[in-house]
Amino acid sequence: MGIAEERITRLHQLAHEATAEGDFDLAREYVRLARRVAERNRCGLPKAFRRFICDECDAYLRPGVNARFRTQSGGHVVVRCDCGATKRYPY
Repeated sequence: MGIAEERITRLHQLAHEATAEGDFDLAREYVRLARRVAERNRCGLPKAFRRFICDECDAYLRPGVNARFRTQSGGHVVVRCDCGATKRYPY
């Protein structure tokens, strides 16, 4: 694993911890920094990280706090952020 992937993983952990403590602005900054590291090094964000960030406002999503996670009968999960952005993932 390269340095960029290690840094992205660490930023994911920090964003998760900051959101758990209620510091959403700091978590948003960690997400933006992780995106920038991924772009500069031409590596993508891990799937586990992408599923918990909002593409519109860069918020780290926490179910029940700043996002709604719902399962639909069509075999997908619908994630709605507080900003109104919606994403769908198959499961």
